[in-house]
Amino acid sequence: MSRRLQTLAVLLVFVMMTAVPAIHANSQGKHSQAGAGCTCHSTTASTAITPQHNFPAQWQPGFIYSINISYTGGSQQNGAGFNVEVSAGALQNAGNGVSLSGNPATSATHTSPGQFVWSFEWMAPNPNSGNAVIDIAVLDTDGSGNQNSGDAWNNLQVTIPEQLPPNTPPTASNAAITPSPEAGVNQSLTLTYTFSDPENDAESGSQIHWFVDGTHVTTHNNQKVIDAVHTQVGQSWMAEITPSDGQAQGAMIETGNVTIIDIDSDGDGVLDAQDRFPNDGTQTTDGDGDGYGDNPDGNNADAFPNDSSEWADSDDDGVGDNADAFPNDPSETNDSDNDGVGDNADAFPNNGSETADSDDDGVGDNADAFPNDPTETTDSDGDNVGDNTDAFPNNAAESADTDMDGVGDNADDFPQDANETTDSDDDGVGDNADVFPNDPFESADNDMDGVGNNADAFPDDASETADRDNDGVGDNADAFPEDASETTDTDMDGVGDNADAFDNDASQTSDRDGDGYGDNIQGTNPDLFPDVRTQWADADGDGYGDNPNGTNADAFPADPFEWLDSDMDGVGDNSDAFPDDASETADTDGDGMGDNEQRVLEDRLAAEAADEEAAQQRTVTIIVALVILLGGGVAFFVIRGRSGQEEEEKTFDAVTTAVQPPAGFNPNAGASSASAGYPTTASTVAAQPAATQAVDDSVLSAQPEPAVAAAPEPSVVNQWTDETGHTWRVMSDGTNRWWNGTDWQKV
Repeated sequence: MSRRLQTLAVLLVFVMMTAVPAIHANSQGKHSQAGAGCTCHSTTASTAITPQHNFPAQWQPGFIYSINISYTGGSQQNGAGFNVEVSAGALQNAGNGVSLSGNPATSATHTSPGQFVWSFEWMAPNPNSGNAVIDIAVLDTDGSGNQNSGDAWNNLQVTIPEQLPPNTPPTASNAAITPSPEAGVNQSLTLTYTFSDPENDAESGSQIHWFVDGTHVTTHNNQKVIDAVHTQVGQSWMAEITPSDGQAQGAMIETGNVTIIDIDSDGDGVLDAQDRFPNDGTQTTDGDGDGYGDNPDGNNADAFPNDSSEWADSDDDGVGDNADAFPNDPSETNDSDNDGVGDNADAFPNNGSETADSDDDGVGDNADAFPNDPTETTDSDGDNVGDNTDAFPNNAAESADTDMDGVGDNADDFPQDANETTDSDDDGVGDNADVFPNDPFESADNDMDGVGNNADAFPDDASETADRDNDGVGDNADAFPEDASETTDTDMDGVGDNADAFDNDASQTSDRDGDGYGDNIQGTNPDLFPDVRTQWADADGDGYGDNPNGTNADAFPADPFEWLDSDMDGVGDNSDAFPDDASETADTDGDGMGDNEQRVLEDRLAAEAADEEAAQQRTVTIIVALVILLGGGVAFFVIRGRSGQEEEEKTFDAVTTAVQPPAGFNPNAGASSASAGYPTTASTVAAQPAATQAVDDSVLSAQPEPAVAAAPEPSVVNQWTDETGHTWRVMSDGTNRWWNGTDWQKV
């Protein structure tokens, strides 16, 4: 080969080596990108993976939360990353493989791609800071090195409100009804009370219930004024008030009872209920019920107070005008025969123009009201019943008294009962037998407690009258008179025995999961997992139960930083770099390969490298020997061919330097972070022997090429793309290769 060809070959190798791009890779994560997402890997998010987190549903001021970030989906084998941004509060105490940014820190990201779970702490904001907005992004790589091909990322935003302090229920006091303790039947009832709230919340949703004779009248709910039209004499009114601030109800209070009393409208000293003329101060009674008062000196006085058919006597002859045939003539009252001449002046007063007495009763027919009835001649009250058979001959409104009690059947409310005549309240029970003669709703009081049987929920028990919740237990004995499901409270904790899971323990009332431990964290035997039946204790406070046989059992009950040991190697998952591999626990260099496996691999690669170096040395020795032999043969033939010509001494500079990649080239750059740290071996170019004389290439080309067995194609151990966009491979034979856009070039 001529010097020019040698020089050209060396320059070509140098140009190829300098054209190999530098290898760079960024595996340290990026801050403040969670809101926008991992757009350097793909412009759009992927639903193939889903971020997972344990940020709280509500935050408490200054509280420190231990946060774990992970994701579901994807391969979770070739590398991963994350970024979290918080709008409020501060991030602190970064876990393994996590870095924080900001002062205070508001962004967290990974420091290497070899983890799939990351942890740190979040200190909640100061009070009244409003909502905290959390942006979370996660990335799963496919290991191809092509960022926009198989990598997948997804993000989400979480809004966490502040947990507000509890609301204190309001109170009501000074409840009263005006007027009190008695109110006229014509007076309205007005309810007043004082509303008070510890937080000065406005009153909203308070409940008012009115009770009449112990019965809740729902039509008056939430009214503060009861019009007089709704009250009746003898009723007892009271009210209950349950205060509310719109968020919580306070304790119910009651007013005193107000009794509705009768009034005397006309001021004559007789109450309206007994006064037949309530608006006339000169009259109070009307014995015969004819509408004229019995007081002879009053207005519209009745001249015949016991005769409902008479009330006036114009001529003062003792006979009422209605019965007086001559009301303006005191000397005459009757005209028995209706002949226009009074009986006193009529010689035959009963037969002035007549001579007949058909019934032979001594009364002429014209004067005989019953001319064909010898037993009757007159009908004084004109009721068509003869005076002889008329029990009330002077009362046209009455003619019979069946029970012989002196009150006509028409006026007698009980014509068949001699013991009763009136029913003042029209309830069907006579006043004599009616314990409440003026109350149409009541007539009997079996237990003599002053409350009628109809209104008395316990008519035979003098100690009870009301049962507001209708549970069969009187309000006096009922610890929960408004709750039909409860009557007793053994432990006096304010929760009835029926609803109290611990009715003998005042510190506990509920047990949602039914495991025998109370839900109140401050009470006796509290349940730290009130909704998990199989767990109740958590000695290290890490959120995992101490019961080894229960749900989410803590494999390390005394270690607050560990709770799982997936591979059962005695090292918790949070500390175990390989939680699912019992043979590995640490990854000191963070390359994704366990320390145990890496030691084995490094030993094997070192041995393979030593073997390869020895083989290369043998190959170089053989090549040098062949070149010397071929060079000598060529020189021999050239000398013979040029016999007789002037010999010209030829000198060739020896190529003694191996062709190397350009300065600064590192075939392993980026591999430690993106390829789990697989070692690589750069190929070298053996030094060429020095040439001492011209070589005839035709002789070399004539020599047959020795048969060389095809070496097996090495497999790809790892592949990545550096920051300049060049893609690299580490091969199973220890060599490195890069893609020049057309084919893979060995380096």
